[in-house]
Amino acid sequence: MLKHLTLKDFVIVDALDLDFGAGFGVLTGETGAGKSILIDALQLALGARAEALVVREGAARAEITATFDSPASLAGWLDEAGFEGGDELLLRRIVDAQGKSRAFINGSPATVAQLREAADHLVDIHGQHAWQGLTRPAAVRALLDEQAGVDTRAMAQAFADWRSAAQALAEARTRQGELASERERLQWQIGELERLAPGADEWPELNAEHQRLAHGQALIDAVGRAAAHLDDDEASASSLTTRAIDALDDVAEFDARLSPALVALRDAQAQIDDAAHTLRAYLSRAELDPARLGELDARLSAWMSLARRYRRPPEELPALLAEWQAALRALDDATDLDGLQARTDAAEAAWRTEARKISRARQKAAGPLAERVTEAMQQLGMAGGRFEVALLPQDEPQAFGLESVELRVAGHAGSAPRALAKVASGGELSRLALAIAVTTVQAQASGPATLIFDEIDSGVGGTVADTVGRLMKRLGQRAQVLAVTHLPQVAACADRHYVVAKAEQAGRTLSRVTPVAGEARVAEVARMLGGERAAGTSLAHAQELIRQGAGEAR
Repeated sequence: MLKHLTLKDFVIVDALDLDFGAGFGVLTGETGAGKSILIDALQLALGARAEALVVREGAARAEITATFDSPASLAGWLDEAGFEGGDELLLRRIVDAQGKSRAFINGSPATVAQLREAADHLVDIHGQHAWQGLTRPAAVRALLDEQAGVDTRAMAQAFADWRSAAQALAEARTRQGELASERERLQWQIGELERLAPGADEWPELNAEHQRLAHGQALIDAVGRAAAHLDDDEASASSLTTRAIDALDDVAEFDARLSPALVALRDAQAQIDDAAHTLRAYLSRAELDPARLGELDARLSAWMSLARRYRRPPEELPALLAEWQAALRALDDATDLDGLQARTDAAEAAWRTEARKISRARQKAAGPLAERVTEAMQQLGMAGGRFEVALLPQDEPQAFGLESVELRVAGHAGSAPRALAKVASGGELSRLALAIAVTTVQAQASGPATLIFDEIDSGVGGTVADTVGRLMKRLGQRAQVLAVTHLPQVAACADRHYVVAKAEQAGRTLSRVTPVAGEARVAEVARMLGGERAAGTSLAHAQELIRQGAGEAR
């Protein structure tokens, strides 16, 4: 439930703090006063598109904060998204004068997409142009699917998979000759590389071994000389170090300061001996191998030849072979008409399974929806009228299923239902939209706890207006309902009443929203009745409407 709404520098509102409660509330005011400003602001907090025009002229930014009771259905989502939980949910949106916006959920930065995800659990808004959706096939289909409780995403994905498989099959059939030629070329290239059989790490290893064998004699000579300098000669490093150690050994006991030098010499002696041993071992294994050097020359030449032919660095040849082998497998798949046909058939079967499941759910929901709307029509000035939800089989499969959905209406008893867009007038469309909105909300086992109707009663008047007010009142007993209305009969049924008015302040036009009760509420309902021309009569009429509206709660 919406608990509180705060606006700052939004359109023509400089500052506003408004509390809301349970039941049925209305927003009223003269034409142009800005009755829908609160709805616009709330939609912005719920993730609607932001524009610089929402910032009040002369202000740097607009701020909107909406506080809701946090629904249990959002607890897991909040935790997964990294937002703090709790009993309240605070949504905040800031829009600067350049149209850039920032969003927050419970004080933490959020994306606009996350605001929209949260909104699905919080508010259901029915706009004043809701009737327009009744003439759009996609909107009508979505309406029935919502009542049927179905999710069509799996069916749409199955349809896309089917279309993709069918396209691959058709392409393979038309490109058989071209694909066969491509396959032959790939096989020949792969054959060349497979004869070389380049190992993944072979190229650097070949180069290292070749370099070692090509300089074999120089390495043997250098290692021999180094070993002699360390150990063999009379003036070798080992001999000189030994002499130094012997000289210090004779006198070290007389001065402790010589001990570090002696320790260092002994360490050096050990390292010299290790190095000499390593060099001797190297010489014992070192030999010239002209035959192996010739093999390496030939192997390196083969690598270089193929690298030049295919214009790749030699070290990339193993990856090139793997790439061509993968391409050949893909080409084999693309030329396997039987396999492609089998995949296409399986994809079609998967789509039809999903589509039939959706069709059954739609058929099950269509009748009860039509009955509920027909019942509501009788109360909304369309006595004797009848509403139907027709499922029309498609000539060709579609992503949305096996059938389209058409709304049909008979405006009076005895007439056959026909497509709504062809027979309904503008006023009838508005009343039908209201009937559908009310009945679909009543049929929901669960859903957002706040329902908003933004001038959805446009085009309604007379006794029908009384019915609209009673319907809204009844809805308010199961959910929080907020309606922007111009009908006094609807306003009189409200549990809470807010008046929107414009005022001049320091040369600026500002909008104010004020909760009214008692005499102030009677005066507002009288104004809506046209009370300026007959104040006494209008006030009495307004009092009677409010008294009757209060009786609807019993």
